[in-house]
Amino acid sequence: MTGRTRLAVWGDPIGHSRSPQLHTAAYRHLGLEWTYQRRQVDRAGFVPALTSLDDSWRGLSLTMPLKEVAHDAVDELDRHAALTGAVNTLLLGETLRGFNTDVGGIVDAFTHAGVAEVRRARILGAGATAASALVALSDLGATEVEFRARRPDAADRLRPTAEALGVQLRTADFRAPASDVDATVATLPSGTVLDTDIAMPLAAVGGTLFEAAYAPWPSALAAVWPSPTVISGFEMLLFQAVRQIRIFRDGDQQRELPDEAVTVDIMRSAGMGD
Repeated sequence: MTGRTRLAVWGDPIGHSRSPQLHTAAYRHLGLEWTYQRRQVDRAGFVPALTSLDDSWRGLSLTMPLKEVAHDAVDELDRHAALTGAVNTLLLGETLRGFNTDVGGIVDAFTHAGVAEVRRARILGAGATAASALVALSDLGATEVEFRARRPDAADRLRPTAEALGVQLRTADFRAPASDVDATVATLPSGTVLDTDIAMPLAAVGGTLFEAAYAPWPSALAAVWPSPTVISGFEMLLFQAVRQIRIFRDGDQQRELPDEAVTVDIMRSAGMGD
């Protein structure tokens, strides 16, 4: 692999990102002399920064607030990026290709934890991660998804996506009576603490918890969750990065890396080393 050898993660803020540790460890193991750095880029600066890149650049990882603006800037979208309206991975070249690996990262996090199928699910929060969570739950087999948010109508923007997926979408306030689900995906901002009279009823019937936040860990919600399966958002970070590396190496997020299980273990150690 020669030519484009520079990569980076862009976002604002970006200093907290663990992506450089994950990617650098993987490239070292795979024998790729690629550099991967972080750069603070805001929405207004995204297009100028992108157009300034030369041919030494192979791709970019993108975090908030750039996923939507990148979606509008690319020439070609993969299925998950088209469904979510969000791009977190760019493969540079004559054609600018945009991917969403967050969806696959959530699916991989569930399957790695031994959860291969979900039928009924609940998503807490309706922010930026909610669309990827909805598509991931559909990929896991979900046909019914309930959104709970402080403003339930915030999830209405996801109804067209749910319809395209054949998923029945319901909305509710946090305090509404809750029914049993197979899995709960919490997409609330890191550090959110739900009142006990909200958290405990949801935990009692919430099935497996996937908590998108991972610092600090355990989150307030994970700490009270009774299910034997509680999945940290670090797992999504890890597995979406694996998919990004597949894209940067081979242009395909479904094509596994050589010796991938070992690569994942090395990345996990590097990402949890802070």
